Amino acid sequence: MDKNKLKKDAVDLLKDLIQIESFSKQEDKTAELINKFFTDRGIKTHRKKNNVWAFNKNYDPKKPTILLNSHHDTVKPNPGYTNNPFEPVEKDGKLFGLGSNDAGGCLVSLIATFLYFHDQKDMKYNFVIAATAEEEISGFDGLELVYPELGPIDFAIVGEPTLMDIAVAEKGLMVLDCTAKGQAGHAAREEGDNAIYKAIKDIEWIRKYKFEKISPHLGPMKMSVTIINAGYQHNVVPETCNFTIDVRITEMYKNEDVLKIIEDNIQSEVKPRSVRLRPSFIDPKHPLVTAAVKNGAKTYGSPTTSDQALIPVPSVKMGPGNSSRSHTANEFIWLSEIEEGIEKYITILSELV
Repeated sequence: MDKNKLKKDAVDLLKDLIQIESFSKQEDKTAELINKFFTDRGIKTHRKKNNVWAFNKNYDPKKPTILLNSHHDTVKPNPGYTNNPFEPVEKDGKLFGLGSNDAGGCLVSLIATFLYFHDQKDMKYNFVIAATAEEEISGFDGLELVYPELGPIDFAIVGEPTLMDIAVAEKGLMVLDCTAKGQAGHAAREEGDNAIYKAIKDIEWIRKYKFEKISPHLGPMKMSVTIINAGYQHNVVPETCNFTIDVRITEMYKNEDVLKIIEDNIQSEVKPRSVRLRPSFIDPKHPLVTAAVKNGAKTYGSPTTSDQALIPVPSVKMGPGNSSRSHTANEFIWLSEIEEGIEKYITILSELV
């Protein structure tokens, strides 16, 4: 297949995507566009809500399968935009537009890679491409919704902007809503049991506690109290104090084990919003990692969470673009990054299939 045409089509698709609002839970129009992109090329697609996926032409259920995944939802434009976020503008080798870097460049590069392999025969692996929704909000109607319908997956590439380096580990996330309970009373008298003081003791434990196991890729675990709220009147001792903990979990722990450690060490009531965003890890000797490193990729551990957290098989996070540009005003991706991303994806996967 002509790689130059693949690259041109990928950039054209990205320009079309930029022109359509696709905030999380509002990705129906970009899903339609992606679906049409495939069907115009004679590729059978599947769609559920705002997720679109397709299998390679010679899919064989007896063979292992590689998942190529990225998302087509975006955050809302940063208030600092001076460009029109929905106008794709090429300037000085850059393509500007909302979602160009996070993660449109990755998505169209993976789609181009899928097209390259789609018609090939006698491959060792199948391919499935999944363009999914709600990644930016870790929603339930994105990859998690359709993953069971993709068939058995052996390993995955998740497209996020990494400068085509390869994240071999990614922190999971738990958000815990905590309530310290006391007893209301008048602040001028020796009445009540101040819930704020109880919360302070728990928060101090959270601040000082060090988890014993340290990840060789992600370093130590991290907990941060990020929200606190108590009281409604200056002369009333508050009976409750609510606070929220952001917990970033490494592959050394299970989410449930971390939750138990916290519950066993603080007095406040702890309610997890979810335990589904799990840490990710792939063996550095995995053939995918070996092939990527051979072709110039550096390995690292990622502190941020992506749809990797929802994939229960080995996966890497890898894609064109730079994470530092994500969610910024006047977001852009270098056109050369997309071209090089497609080349690298194809080169790496060609060594495996």
